[in-house]
Amino acid sequence: MNQIEWLEQIRTRPCTVVGLGISNLPLIDFLLRQGAAVSARDQKSREALGEVADRLEQQGVTLILGERYLEDLGNGLIFRSPGLRPDLPAFTSAIANGAILTSEMELFLELTPAHVIGITGSDGKTTTTTLTGLFLTEECRKRGRGKVYVGGNIGTPLLPHVFEMTADDFAVLELSSFQLQTMCRSAERAAITNISPNHLNWHTGMEEYIHAKTNIFAHAPNHRLVTNAENEITVTLGKETARPKTYFSSAKHNYSEFSLQSGDHAVYEKNGTVTYWDGKTETPILHSADIILPGRHNLENYMTAISLTAGLVSPETVTHVAKTFPGVAHRLERIRVCDGVTYYNSSIDSSPTRTAAALSALREKPIVICGGYDKNIPFEPLADALCERAKAVILTGATAKKIRTALEQKMEVQTGALPVLEESDFTEAVCLARKIAHAGDTVLLSPACASFDAFRNFEDRGNTFRRIVEKF
Repeated sequence: MNQIEWLEQIRTRPCTVVGLGISNLPLIDFLLRQGAAVSARDQKSREALGEVADRLEQQGVTLILGERYLEDLGNGLIFRSPGLRPDLPAFTSAIANGAILTSEMELFLELTPAHVIGITGSDGKTTTTTLTGLFLTEECRKRGRGKVYVGGNIGTPLLPHVFEMTADDFAVLELSSFQLQTMCRSAERAAITNISPNHLNWHTGMEEYIHAKTNIFAHAPNHRLVTNAENEITVTLGKETARPKTYFSSAKHNYSEFSLQSGDHAVYEKNGTVTYWDGKTETPILHSADIILPGRHNLENYMTAISLTAGLVSPETVTHVAKTFPGVAHRLERIRVCDGVTYYNSSIDSSPTRTAAALSALREKPIVICGGYDKNIPFEPLADALCERAKAVILTGATAKKIRTALEQKMEVQTGALPVLEESDFTEAVCLARKIAHAGDTVLLSPACASFDAFRNFEDRGNTFRRIVEKF
């Protein structure tokens, strides 16, 4: 359906919004402004929703709440929260009766006239999305036209701004596998930063997780995939698609080291300079030493953003951002130095590969606080990274026992014992890190797990860590 057809559907069919989360409340406001008849459903009770329920009812929204909130969904437009699986029996039954199952992000992609650049992956999505937005914002400012909107899985929902957008604008979107699961429209330029086991408590397995990620480039109007030449899964995805690819690698130093096909491009570090190969010409883009963010993983984040914005931004713009961008909160964020101990908040590290990247970015071996919500992903890679790069480990949260088991199995075959402590209470775990640290040490919050066992989200966890440390 085109934009006019979608708006007609919204105005003439019942609209059901399932899940009253961050993105769906603005969605309800948007639907109401289009003249839709809206019902909102959530498993929470009316008492738990409180003022939110009051406001929605005042707006004329019908509420269906509690344990039976998915009953009788009807045959209109159903907008699911990304956290709800699309194959729930209530959804499949409604689809069989003529309903259309969609989401806030899918509707945005159908309606926006802006150029869409999408980023997904297991790690590095948020920093890459932020960098891509900064590159384009600076370039639009210099050119005096166009506006950049950054959102998706980060920031504020963009749907309320869709009618402000023009064909001169850019929408830079971080997209999770949950959002991509049912997508049938892709970004014009799309990046998969990497793929490793993640969210296996939600997905049926790695095959479904990988397939969800491919929806970022598998459909129109995508015309280029940017992906990681050092990740086995993304390399395979690149080989399987006929779309032009741009591969990036911090380990390769010449375009001839890539397995490129006609139309493919490459980004690599040559003699200390990030270099872009367009199939004919090498173009120096950025001196690696100008990047003030630490770690090879951040070099790769820059490579991804450079690949996504090739032909749209100048090397001067990229260099300006590299020299001035201090990083995103909760990503190796330096909080303070107290009694000679440096504290870093990397609460975004919700997988073993993220924690491994954070550890590799630090020169010294830190005292690491790990543990959190169980996503059913293996912790053997985390044990490898901790045994190699940590001075001590403090385990907390729901996965503490699982991580300890992985560490003990690793240490059985490793010379030298790594101190491993447990503290179930998060505040006490941070205080324990302070107690065992000495002047010159580093304490790193890098949980390698999601936050939902004890916190609303990773930001809540990181902000809690910050408040504790600032009181030391």
